[in-house]
Amino acid sequence: MKILVPIKRVPDPYGRVRLTPDGTGIDDSDIKWVINPFDEIALEEAVRIRENGADAEIIAVSIGGAECEDQLRNALAMGADRAIRVEDDGELDPGVISHLLAAICRRENPDLILMGKQAIDDDYNQTGQRLAAILDVPQATFASQITLSGCLLYTSDAADE
Repeated sequence: MKILVPIKRVPDPYGRVRLTPDGTGIDDSDIKWVINPFDEIALEEAVRIRENGADAEIIAVSIGGAECEDQLRNALAMGADRAIRVEDDGELDPGVISHLLAAICRRENPDLILMGKQAIDDDYNQTGQRLAAILDVPQATFASQITLSGCLLYTSDAADE
């Protein structure tokens, strides 16, 4: 089984964020950058699936410049087997990201894609849904538990518990 886990580089949610003097952006001169916490949860779940006996290869993917490499190294330290960085220094939005991830999915052919529910920096919550639409695959959103049984995937929503 191949599990693909996209990760995004975001400002540390526990760090202090300052605006630029003109107020049009974030002053990133003194910011610590981390894996988006929701993406980290997805990566932890992929590792749990493997620890529970699935023969799984976990691939972490990040899109951006060389600054994303620290987060990919952290993903490898957490248990990912491989890391892929898609070089893109342009303006990244859910539409661009979902198309780039779709290209990676076509190349890697993962059995399962685990994504965080949203990024804490822009709060869009669109990339997963857009990716599923592009790939024409079903999706489960806001799953709180994943259980593999044979080759079938079952999810449980928090609302069902």
